[in-house]
Amino acid sequence: MGATYKDAGVDIAAGDALIERIRPLAARASRPEVRAGIGGFAGLCAIPEGYRRPLLVSGTDGVGTKLKTAFETGRHDGIGVDLVAMAVNDVAVTGAEPLFFLDYLAAGALSSIAAEAVIAGIAEGCGEAGCALLGGETAELPGMYREGEYELAGFCVGVVEADDVRDGQGIEPGDALVGVASAGLHANGHSLARKVCFEMLSLSPDDAPAELGGATVADELLRPTRIYVRALRALGEAGVRYKAAAHITGGGLVSNPPRMLATDELGVVLRTDTWTVPPIFELIASAGVDDSEMRRTFNMGLGLVIACAPEDANAACAALAKAGERASVVGAVEHRGSAKDAVRFA
Repeated sequence: MGATYKDAGVDIAAGDALIERIRPLAARASRPEVRAGIGGFAGLCAIPEGYRRPLLVSGTDGVGTKLKTAFETGRHDGIGVDLVAMAVNDVAVTGAEPLFFLDYLAAGALSSIAAEAVIAGIAEGCGEAGCALLGGETAELPGMYREGEYELAGFCVGVVEADDVRDGQGIEPGDALVGVASAGLHANGHSLARKVCFEMLSLSPDDAPAELGGATVADELLRPTRIYVRALRALGEAGVRYKAAAHITGGGLVSNPPRMLATDELGVVLRTDTWTVPPIFELIASAGVDDSEMRRTFNMGLGLVIACAPEDANAACAALAKAGERASVVGAVEHRGSAKDAVRFA
């Protein structure tokens, strides 16, 4: 008998067996609109009833170098939640309802990675976001990755009424900015966080420096990204119409808030004494990372910034608190002069 695909490092039977094991996980993250999910060539999902002029909204993302900490510690459960959060949050800030999610998981050998733990996290994240885990691709690519390592990407599609897109068109000077707390680093800035913790401060993943209040470095680096879909939905259920929202991801507080503004004539001012900065950021800054670098790299404790009319700000904070989020008024929209930065810190 000649060479086989298995001899080359690809075990089709093992891949098929993995799909069968993860099928129940996907079944727990479904929606009534799903017509065909895991196992076919493509997933099928209907647009929910009630939309008059539906627009489809799509987003895709990965987890970045946060994966390296998962590899080094063997802790993979939360990575799938991160993957979902990074995509569904981007879709949700447009006003859209996330409908379905697909993942891409690739490794040199599927048997060498914690694939089920990763996909269980993806299913958990989809359940929290209220979207279906419609399908994905699990690829075995011999020689592409080191043993125990894998690549991960996610894709989300949502739907929004054309008249209800939150694109910042109605934002004006004086509008309030409501900040919603992050869980910590989320899935951004990990290259700098790892350099500081493991090289500059010579910490190990299991170290628990006093600054972290009993948590280990790994606990903080791997804390899952918060999913804000329910929080944004809670605003609508409370009758609070927000004008736009920014998911604070790569680029931190410097690059992301301006993305929700419809014109360069506007900017934002963020008052840094109005929210709590998680301890992980204090630890990173202690190594000599200056304020400007911290703010352009990390979320600094704000995972979401929402723009609304000033008279709606208190109601927004109350609705978010009822939904289990920590929120406060953290700044305002202002006129931006030609020499001003888009984000000003006060």
